[in-house]
Amino acid sequence: MSHTETLTSVEELSLAQRFQDVRAQTMRLVAPLETEDLVVQPAEFVSPAKWHLAHTTWFFEVFVLQASSPSYQLFHPDFPFLFNSYYVSAGDRWTRAERGFLTRPTVAEILKYRTYVEEHLLDFLSREDLSPEQQHVMEVGLQHEQQHQELLLYDIKYILGYNPLLPVYDSTLNVRHSATGLSDWVAIEKGNYLVGFEGEGFAFDNEFGRHEVHLEAFEIADQLLTNGEYLEFMEAGGYEDHRLWLSEGWDWVSEQSRKVPLYWYQEDGRWMQYTLAGARALDLNAPVAHLSYFEADAFARWKGCRLPTEFEWEVAQAHRQGADVGGFVEDQLSEPCSVAGGYLGNLWEWTSSAYLPYPFYKAPKGALGEYNGKFMINQKVLRGGSYATPRSHIRPTYRNFFHPQLQWMFSGVRLAKHK
Repeated sequence: MSHTETLTSVEELSLAQRFQDVRAQTMRLVAPLETEDLVVQPAEFVSPAKWHLAHTTWFFEVFVLQASSPSYQLFHPDFPFLFNSYYVSAGDRWTRAERGFLTRPTVAEILKYRTYVEEHLLDFLSREDLSPEQQHVMEVGLQHEQQHQELLLYDIKYILGYNPLLPVYDSTLNVRHSATGLSDWVAIEKGNYLVGFEGEGFAFDNEFGRHEVHLEAFEIADQLLTNGEYLEFMEAGGYEDHRLWLSEGWDWVSEQSRKVPLYWYQEDGRWMQYTLAGARALDLNAPVAHLSYFEADAFARWKGCRLPTEFEWEVAQAHRQGADVGGFVEDQLSEPCSVAGGYLGNLWEWTSSAYLPYPFYKAPKGALGEYNGKFMINQKVLRGGSYATPRSHIRPTYRNFFHPQLQWMFSGVRLAKHK
């Protein structure tokens, strides 16, 4: 199914149906978990699964129900404090690093919270003639929950992957073996190109401000970097050669004794990798995942290449031959697979671009103005989506962003070089 066909089918659904579909997908993702899996927080950047269940519910409760109806009664007066994330305009919030301290409310209470808000919201959607602003906030809420579905899988994998028992998240997930790890180069000519979102459908505010950029001629790989290629870098002493690393990257490697990508380990002399379906032998032809920006940049230097800018990535995606056929969350994959020519899905791809506003960028008014703009510092842009991304959520102009030292998201590498 093409990206355009997916968008068309989604847009034909009512807001009420889409709301139910998105909420049901969240519950499908947590269905394989035990209650104990839902409550832990092994690192500050990881949130307990039950917090995701509550936070996405809080978004709809506060920004749709409470904002639209003065008579609406909150499910619990303390939940806005517990489950607000970073919206200063929406009031005080519990500390992110201490979300795992919250043994109460229980998982059962949070599930009741979800049901309560869903019932009220469906009633609201059935009897109200929504204003354009209310429809927009509903759409942001749907997209927001889809973002948290992906974050849920990042966090679940980290929680289970750091358990010494390496428990399986879901044994029924699909394994799509990669036939080849060989990639070719696609040439893009020098010129001026338009980038940024235009047209119908939803996009986040950081995608707007379609504008012209000048690009020098370059070449970009038609496949992602593979496990086998990255293993060559490791065996050549890549983690020990300071000349390959940015200063902050070398500090990160040295201070944390980094030697391998996240979830890699050796057993009886062979390389293994933890996946959502449990521990598996490393597929050398599959794309390497869970690399930090520092690791991605160091490999590119070692290879005599570089990472593409986000503008090069977007232009190259527009020049691709054929449809994007990468993996998405609907494919229920346990790990990424190699797809020649596919830019959307599979793994988010690091770019060398700093996360900054486009020309003409303007943050929305109110609390939703905090969604993107205030994070435009000290982060790098990633493009393309991953096998944890819903098909209907991604588009070529989507700008994801993370700090350069993070590895737990589903990130990979596509190399570029000057022509």
